[in-house]
Amino acid sequence: MSTNLVAPASTLDQPALSVDAARLLDRVERFAEIGRNDAGGIDREGFSDADIEARAELVREAEAAGLTARIDAAGNVIVRRPERAGCTERPTLMIGSHLDTVVNGGRLDGTYGVLAALEVLQTVSEAGVEPAHELVAVAFANEEGARFAQPFWGSKVLVGRLAELPDEPLAHDGSPLREPLARLGGDLDALDSAVWPQGSVAAYLELHVEQGPVLERSGDRIGVVTGITGRTVLTVTVRGEAGHAGTTPMELRCDPLTGAARILLAVEGLAKEQQLCRVATVGRLDIRPNSPNTIAQEVQLTVDLRDGNPVRLGLAEQAVRNLLDTVAQERGLEIEVAVSTRTEPAQADRVLRDAIADSSAELGHPYQLLPSGAGHDAQVMAGIAPIGMIFVPSIGGVSHVPEEDTAQSDLVAGADVLLRTALRL
Repeated sequence: MSTNLVAPASTLDQPALSVDAARLLDRVERFAEIGRNDAGGIDREGFSDADIEARAELVREAEAAGLTARIDAAGNVIVRRPERAGCTERPTLMIGSHLDTVVNGGRLDGTYGVLAALEVLQTVSEAGVEPAHELVAVAFANEEGARFAQPFWGSKVLVGRLAELPDEPLAHDGSPLREPLARLGGDLDALDSAVWPQGSVAAYLELHVEQGPVLERSGDRIGVVTGITGRTVLTVTVRGEAGHAGTTPMELRCDPLTGAARILLAVEGLAKEQQLCRVATVGRLDIRPNSPNTIAQEVQLTVDLRDGNPVRLGLAEQAVRNLLDTVAQERGLEIEVAVSTRTEPAQADRVLRDAIADSSAELGHPYQLLPSGAGHDAQVMAGIAPIGMIFVPSIGGVSHVPEEDTAQSDLVAGADVLLRTALRL
């Protein structure tokens, strides 16, 4: 990263700007009602009706704030200040996150970072400040991959990783992406138009809730992220022979579900006992025909492997593939495996880390350095730009659940650190 991203001290000698806390918190609460379910969680999976509604609302909020907003071919919402004479050739400092959620998720994961980015742009615009970089806020499409099996869709398109995406993407239930993407304002046939080339983004900053217990336990208000875990998700299909649960002798069975059970426990052991990777999870299990009196014919499951070291991540994946070969041979099953997600670990840029830490200290917020065990769009953005991430504490360390929460004062503190860091660069 070029050191010219660090602003001279005089840039911060002007009266300190702060975000409008009431406006930020009001937006957080209003967006939390989009996709709210009866259980109190949020169902706003990528490209769902609720996700489309949230993106349209973001565009309205931006335009009401005097900013410009557009939806690119991938479904990303791009928000910027209106062009001004002599300011159109500045390098871009991009800030943002995502609006989509997991099924029955929380109100802050992703959404907080998007709304804080909007608040930073609006604050800077209202103050008439002209930073050295053009500030651009982004709400990436389908970061979670909860409905359509292409997580990090929007950020992967933006950085040009189109070869990794299928020509006709499908949801987990087999429905095509083309129509809901078009309803959102995107265009599957024009993804090239959404690509930002190398060098077009000077840096990317993302503000996020921690999703873990570290900051809350330590009492620190800000987390300066050092790096983001790598992730490999394998889709495993185990095929056997369906049969009657009462009339098929045990010795004549070819049961894919018992084979899947063996796989599930062995995957846990890769991380827990063998410590080949940091964590390993079987998070999705589909049984067909899923009848109480029928031996299954087919089982599909996902294997989620995560580690900050790409070598360890590769070794863990190979261990899974060896395991699948063994189970198939021992039990007479047919097993197929496909990579549905492969995201390399990413390190936060040292200059951006220092800028976040200095901003936190100047605002009087205690901070600490910590890694991210969850994946984020930032690690995809690392393919074209230096990245930095800011964490705020998660109450109880929980996320991806309706109980996900962060103290209002911490939400405001994180947004102020994002604002001050953007002004430093």
